[in-house]
Amino acid sequence: MDLYLADVPPGLTRRARNFVQVHGQRVDFLKVDQYRDSWLSSGIPEHEIDRVAEYAARWGGLLLPPAPHYDGGPRVLCPDTPEGSPAEGWWFEAGVQRTAVPYSFMIGPSGEFGVLGDRWVPLHATVEGWVESVALAYHAAMYAKRIVKVTADEVEAIRLEGHEPVQEVAGLADTWWRGPDSLVAIYRGEAECLSAPVCRIAFVYTGLDRWGLHG
Repeated sequence: MDLYLADVPPGLTRRARNFVQVHGQRVDFLKVDQYRDSWLSSGIPEHEIDRVAEYAARWGGLLLPPAPHYDGGPRVLCPDTPEGSPAEGWWFEAGVQRTAVPYSFMIGPSGEFGVLGDRWVPLHATVEGWVESVALAYHAAMYAKRIVKVTADEVEAIRLEGHEPVQEVAGLADTWWRGPDSLVAIYRGEAECLSAPVCRIAFVYTGLDRWGLHG
């Protein structure tokens, strides 16, 4: 029995790649070609079906440990039927919720990873960004000497002078910031999706050495 996942999608940092290798699993998932004809007959453009097929080939069946927010994120990365219109663009499911949350995890018209509830909110510009953020959360929690959780209006009071954005997470509504000895994760997606500012949350990881900051 293999101890490490062999087929890790390319394009991840070493830290995220190691995280997926050690903690990830592959399980069965929807095979897009089984549904291509029926999707075409229902009016879904072929190029959108191709986009779902590309996602399935790259990420389909990937099971990761729970994310620290959004009640763990998708249970398994697995697409489903595209929904939308030529005027609005097309979305498809990134994976079924791990727990009962009032939104779905979706892939947006430009490949963003986000949540769709009362409104569509892209969290990361890419799926890789979501995976990087989960990997970084586990890494930071392992090496930080102290972790502080901040909520609601206090999130906006976090001082980010001397910090720079962590580029690999491709942050949109959700962002990571790297300081001299700290990492800050700010999650605004749920608050924006549900029009509930109280749902803003951040984690401040401090006491990190160079390895803790970068991995």
